[in-house]
Amino acid sequence: MQRCLGLSLLAKRGFGTSSSRDKIVASVLFERLPVVVPKIDPVVYAFQEFSFRWRQQYRREYPDNFLKKADSRGKGEYQIDYTPAPRITEADKTGDRKSRKSLQRALDRKLYLLIYGTTVSGGNPVWHFPEKAYESEETLRRCAESALESVIGDLSHTYFVGNAPMGHMVTQPGENNKEVSSLKRFFFKSQVIAANKFDVSKCLDFVWVTKDELLEYFPQQAEFLNKMITN
Repeated sequence: MQRCLGLSLLAKRGFGTSSSRDKIVASVLFERLPVVVPKIDPVVYAFQEFSFRWRQQYRREYPDNFLKKADSRGKGEYQIDYTPAPRITEADKTGDRKSRKSLQRALDRKLYLLIYGTTVSGGNPVWHFPEKAYESEETLRRCAESALESVIGDLSHTYFVGNAPMGHMVTQPGENNKEVSSLKRFFFKSQVIAANKFDVSKCLDFVWVTKDELLEYFPQQAEFLNKMITN
C-alpha cells in the first residue's frame, strides 16, 4: 500500500528521475486460475510408479484374518454411478477464445484477458491488457482497478493480488502523442473469483488466452512477458 501511494505522490509532485513528460499507466493482468488439476508429467508419473513398487517390497505384512476383516468393512448393497466431467470442453474443440463460454476452455491452464482497441498512447487499435493512464487516483492500484472496471464493469468477482505492481515496462508512445516522451506501464495482477463469464465492453474485440497463446500477440515483448508470467 505504501509503495503504491509513494508512486502516486511522486507522479503528483514531479519528484524522482522521471521526466515530467513521462506518462504513468496502470495495466491489469486479469487471469482465470486452473479449474482442474493439470495432468501429471509422464516423467513424474513414472517416478511415482517406481516409488510405489519400491515401497511395496518393504511394506508391513498383516495376518490374513486381519485383511479379511478390513475387506468386509463398508460393504453394502449400494452403488454409486459417477462419471467425471470431460477435461476437453466444446470451446477447446472449436478453438473459441471470444464468446462467454471461452472461459470454459484450457481448464488445466491459466487464462488471460486481452482486449483489442486504442491504447492510452493513441494510434491504431492493437491487442493489449486493460489499462488506464494515471490521473488523480489516490494509489496506482486504484488506477488499475478503474482500468479493469471500465472493461468488465462490476469488480465483485475479482481479486487484486497485493498492492504493488508485479512488473514494469517503459515503451515509447505513438506518433499521435508526441507531447509524451515515454510510457511507464506498471502491471497489476487480478484474478477471477467465482465466475465463468464476463460482459467485456468498451473495446472492439477481446479474447481469453493461455500464456503460450498470449505470447503470440506480443512477439516483441515475449521475453519480458515470459519472465513476468512465471506459469
